[in-house]
Amino acid sequence: SYQTKKEEENVSLTSIKLIDPVYKLVVELFYKTWNNENVIEQWTEITNNEKASIVLNKYASANLFFSDKDSYLTTFQGEYLKEMQPLEEQLLQGIKTIESKLGTRAMLLGTSNFILSFGGPARENSGEVVLGQLAWSGNYKLDFEIDSHKNLRFIGGINPYASAYTLPPGKTFKTPSLIYTVSHNGTGEASRQLQDWARKYRVLNGEAGRLTLLNNWEATYFDFDENKLSALFKDAKNLGVDLFLLDDGWFGNKYPRNNDNAGLGDWQENIKKLPHGIGYLVKEAKAAGVKFGIWIEPEMVNPKSELYEKHLDWVIRQPERPEKYYRNQLVLDLSNPEVQDFVFGIVDDLFTKNPELAFIKWDCNAVIYNAYSAYLNKNKIPQTHLYVDYVKGLYDVLKRIRAKYPSVSMMLCSGGGGRADYELLKYFTEFWPSDDTDPVERIFLQWNYS
Repeated sequence: SYQTKKEEENVSLTSIKLIDPVYKLVVELFYKTWNNENVIEQWTEITNNEKASIVLNKYASANLFFSDKDSYLTTFQGEYLKEMQPLEEQLLQGIKTIESKLGTRAMLLGTSNFILSFGGPARENSGEVVLGQLAWSGNYKLDFEIDSHKNLRFIGGINPYASAYTLPPGKTFKTPSLIYTVSHNGTGEASRQLQDWARKYRVLNGEAGRLTLLNNWEATYFDFDENKLSALFKDAKNLGVDLFLLDDGWFGNKYPRNNDNAGLGDWQENIKKLPHGIGYLVKEAKAAGVKFGIWIEPEMVNPKSELYEKHLDWVIRQPERPEKYYRNQLVLDLSNPEVQDFVFGIVDDLFTKNPELAFIKWDCNAVIYNAYSAYLNKNKIPQTHLYVDYVKGLYDVLKRIRAKYPSVSMMLCSGGGGRADYELLKYFTEFWPSDDTDPVERIFLQWNYS
């Protein structure tokens, strides 16, 4: 069966219900459309009505088909300081795959964004194009397959790699969304349609104003104290700046955060650098006529930290293998509800103690190496749930934060633009595209993001 219902004047939702003739499985396909912006959001829900659990080995979000045309694909490769580098190629017979297996911070290799152009390479103001993204913050896989008649089949979703997912009886699995727009007037129109949609319907407070901020990072790195910070923001208002952001290095006492190999996970003010605490800086900033914001990286931990010493079972690591680090850190296991409570508590504690705090910069610098969850093992849940449940756990934490703090400005950062997807941007007011602040290179980088 199928049905279409109008959710509001501009928004419709169509669902197509499919029932397996042999097994008691229901697959429902959803298509949400925004008429004025010409944007489609597509996802799948799989329900197990069997008496026993089933295992989902491949569970795509969307399967699109384009007939008998020369197809060109633009993808966006990347590395640190070189995010969103475009690569266009003609799709020939066979399968072209774009994927990530990094667990987090996918943009170190590439992104789940794509442009499809038909009849020739993509052009700015003419031609038929599809511009889209899989809105998922973990491992993704996009397959573009050309058959012998030049037809293109596109399948996109969570990467099946090490992610077989056990679905108990009576439960439903919802895939992430594929979000895309179609233009008959080139990539410029497609981009404007998607940006209009994102501002109105997806990015948190998308049509509201934004704060200009002064960040201490490249001025001081880890080498600062109260006096140095106060001196920095005293002239901020005269520069036209609304907010001062204190970046990495403000926390840790047993293992002070004086460089990037210690302290991550120990979210107490460093008493040597900030003897009067964050509250003092919030008041000093207010006296100088600016708001105050702070950097956190709550999903991560340094092995040189009290958190690592006390809660080794919270860390994603294989006990039998040597630990591998990215920026001297490991990832916390957000499939574990205790870890979710801890991460929520970091943010909640900052706002409880400092209610006038105006901004959070949320970083994520490490990828997942040697994926293994002590929590899943203890609860006899397959390890292949980790890559999926990590991302779901992150979303659950952000839902809790937004339920309690619905409007505070939050920047999504990941060593630069390692995360910039429309699912995370439900919870953030902006994202940091790159640590590359060269003004000329930044023009091209932000053009590619757009």
